[in-house]
Amino acid sequence: MNTKFIIYNTLTRKKEIFKPLNPPLVGLYVCGPTVYGDPHLGHARPAITFDLLFRYLSHLGYKVRYVRNITDVGHLEHDADDGEDKVAKKARLEQLEPMEVVQFYMNHYHDKMRQLNVLPPTIEPLASGHIIEQQQMVSRLLENGYAYESNGSVYFDIDKYGRNYKYGKLSGRNTEDLLQSSRDLEKQSDKRNPLDFALWKKAEPEHIMHWPSPWSDGFPGWHLECSVMSRKYLGKQFDIHGGGMDLLFPHHECEIAQTVADQGKESVRYWMHNNMITINGQKMGKSLGNSIMLEEFFTGNHKLLDKAYSPMTIRFFILQAHYRSPLDFSNEALLATEKGLDRLKEGIKNLNKIIPSEKSTINPDKIENNFYEAMNDDLNSPVAISYLFDGIREINSVIAGHDSLTASDTEKLKKIYRSFVYDVLGLHEESQTSDNKELLKNLIDLLLKMRMEARNNKDFKTSDRIRNELEKFGVEIHDTKDGFEWKI
Repeated sequence: MNTKFIIYNTLTRKKEIFKPLNPPLVGLYVCGPTVYGDPHLGHARPAITFDLLFRYLSHLGYKVRYVRNITDVGHLEHDADDGEDKVAKKARLEQLEPMEVVQFYMNHYHDKMRQLNVLPPTIEPLASGHIIEQQQMVSRLLENGYAYESNGSVYFDIDKYGRNYKYGKLSGRNTEDLLQSSRDLEKQSDKRNPLDFALWKKAEPEHIMHWPSPWSDGFPGWHLECSVMSRKYLGKQFDIHGGGMDLLFPHHECEIAQTVADQGKESVRYWMHNNMITINGQKMGKSLGNSIMLEEFFTGNHKLLDKAYSPMTIRFFILQAHYRSPLDFSNEALLATEKGLDRLKEGIKNLNKIIPSEKSTINPDKIENNFYEAMNDDLNSPVAISYLFDGIREINSVIAGHDSLTASDTEKLKKIYRSFVYDVLGLHEESQTSDNKELLKNLIDLLLKMRMEARNNKDFKTSDRIRNELEKFGVEIHDTKDGFEWKI
C-alpha cells in the first residue's frame, strides 16, 4: 500500500507530499465558528472536511493535535475593523451577558457536531480566554515597528511590512489593486493606509466587551486570535492550518503578515481551504439570508426543504464532493445522497449473508488499495466512496450467486468496510431513518393542528392536554401569530 499522503497547499498552489515537522505528531489548526447564532449548513462543511482529515491522519498512524478555536470576541459586523461585535450585538438585542450568548450557541454548535459525528478537537480555545497573549503580541509588533497606535487603537502597518515581505501571497492579490478597491482614506481616519488592519480596537462607551490595555480599554482585532492561539498550542511552526475559502482573504492573509512580522518567519507549512456550499450558484450564508440551519435539515422545517434529512445524509452529501470543489444544495441532490447511503449500508449488511466458498472471485485488496489511493490524493473522498460502491456491487454479485468469497476474504472485507465507512468517513448507523423522522414530523404537526382547532373551539382542556403530553416527550412548542412552531 502506498501511504504517501498528498496535500494541496493553498500557499504554493500545488499538491505536495505531506511531511510533518515532528512525526508522528501532526499539528492541525482550524478556524472554528463565531458563536452568535445556530449552526447552518455552511458551518457543517469545514467541520466535516477537517474531521475527515483528522480521522484519516489518525488512521494512517499519526498522533494529531487538533486545535479548533471558538471566536467569541472581535469579529465585527461590517468587516474586520468596522461595525458592532457580532456576539455583543446578539447580547444587546437579547438582553443577555455576552458569555451567555457564547455558551448558549457554543452548546448548540457542539450538539449539532455530535449529531454529524464530528469528533471534538483535542484543544478548543476561546479568543476571550487569550486576551493577555494577544496584548503581548500587539506589544511585540509595536516594538518591531510593524504596528502603530492611533487614538487608542493599534493597527498593523502594511506599508512597513511590504518593504520586507510580500502581503497577498496566500490569496494571490496585489497590494496596489487592493488599494484601488479600498474605501477612501478619509473614512479610515485612524489608519495610515486603508489596508492596515486592527490589532487592538478602542471600545466605544456603549461597547459591551472590552478589557484594559496600555493603549485603551478595548478588544483585540479578529485576525489576532488565530496567530496567538496556534502559536501557544502548536508552537512557532506547525503543519496544517485549515478553514473555509471565505477566510482566505483577509483573515488568513492578515494572520500570515502579523505572524511573520512577529517572529520573522511563517508558522504554517500547509494551508488547506474548503470551498463553499451554494444555493443556485450563490454562496450560502447568514449575511445573504439564504442559509438553512442544521436543525431545519433534521426536522424539515424550512421552505426550501421537501422533507427532513438525517445527520448522516448531510454528512454523506458533503463527503461526496471534493473539499476544494463548490457544493450546490438541492433537494434532488439530498434525495440521491439518501438513496446512495441506504445502498451502501445495505451492501455492508449483505456481508453477513455471504455463504463462504472455497475460492474468491473478488479481490478485497483491490478495494482497499483503491480507497487509499483516492484518499492519499488530497482527501479525494468522492472517488474513494465510488470505489466502495464498486465493492458493494461485487458483494451483491456474491449474494446473487455470480461471484464468490472465501471465509477469510469475507472477514477481510468486513474489516475494510468497518474501518473505511465508520472510522475514516465517520458514517454510522442512525437509530431513526429519515422516513421515520418524516412520519414523526407529520404526526406532531397533526397533533398541533388538532390543538389549534381545540383552542379555536375554546376547548382549552384538550388543547392543554395535547401541549402537556407533547412537552413530556421533549417537544418544545412556540405559539405564533400565524400558528405554531416546534422543535425537539
